[in-house]
Amino acid sequence: MVLSKKTVTLHLTNILIMKIQNLGKSDIKVSAMTVGCWAFGGGEYWGEQSQKDVNDVVDAALDLGVNAFDTAEMYNNGESERSLGKALNGKRDKAVVISKISPSNCHDVRKHCIESLKRLNMDHIDVYMLHWPINKLAVEHFTSDHNIIAKPPTIEEAYSQLEDLKKEGLIRSIGMSNFGRKQMEEVVNSGVQVDVNEMSYNIVSRAIEAEIAPYCMDNNISIIGSMGLQQGLLAGIYKTVEDVPPHQAHSRHFSQDRGQGTSRHYEAGAEKELFEVVNDLRKIASDINIHIAQLAIAWILKKPFMTSTLVGSRNVEELKTNVVACSIEISDETEQLIDRISKPVLDILGNNPDYYEHSSKSRIF
Repeated sequence: MVLSKKTVTLHLTNILIMKIQNLGKSDIKVSAMTVGCWAFGGGEYWGEQSQKDVNDVVDAALDLGVNAFDTAEMYNNGESERSLGKALNGKRDKAVVISKISPSNCHDVRKHCIESLKRLNMDHIDVYMLHWPINKLAVEHFTSDHNIIAKPPTIEEAYSQLEDLKKEGLIRSIGMSNFGRKQMEEVVNSGVQVDVNEMSYNIVSRAIEAEIAPYCMDNNISIIGSMGLQQGLLAGIYKTVEDVPPHQAHSRHFSQDRGQGTSRHYEAGAEKELFEVVNDLRKIASDINIHIAQLAIAWILKKPFMTSTLVGSRNVEELKTNVVACSIEISDETEQLIDRISKPVLDILGNNPDYYEHSSKSRIF
């Protein structure tokens, strides 16, 4: 596709302005960017992460108006929560802390919430989410206990306990993560107020546009998008598909052979189309003199159904680059151009937002 400077324009404010929005029906206000804390504490997936860098990123984020921090009990076996808690020591009142419980642990939600609070060294969690929907395939990813797999918790069981935790003051808001249209309806029909659904969303992961985003808008459920930079791909880190580490190449975007044993989708992927998008994004970003990561984030935040986008930042330099994107307003023409160049990837991957299982075998429906 031929790109010209006439088709890629933007407005960049001289002063950094962080947009803040209410989360669903709650009184919690979150910044347009959420700091992804998966790497905090270090671990096999992302490698080592120093506590000093975590402290510096959290301090800088708060100074720049970013108030939301996303972690989970499973991230680095709880070390992410511990690391975030250390970084927020003395600054808890400035932060919106989001954590998640695994579906396999929902027979006793209170127990696992208390354990998360201990690791965080906090007396409450602002937003507590069910990390994945409760179904056999999802539960199997979190436990090998055959009793739990055979008789998993029910949605009613999980969300009634979350409601009790909210009444008790241990959590302020109830959320869900990776829930599809039918699964959201099941939660909404339980009568529990759910304020947010956290879903993968970026230029090359657009499945939620079909049904999930419209349902959320109709029901005042905020969306926090995860994988804002597709684990570094949309930050321009990788020049070729061979450069992508196996852990970051096991989604349906990539060939089943790319993940070196970590892939389980058994599909051909969309590697050629994927890197055509990345190369086009580089050209667009260069034409308007911004970083490719900033372009990717600005595109997400232009979507009317997005409340916040979750972006990981390993150090302050990365954070500052990403935060600037919150003050970049790309034109309608640039947004539509990016929609067009990314459509071939959307056409291949389809409207199934579970990017890690075969298209016909989804945990999200």
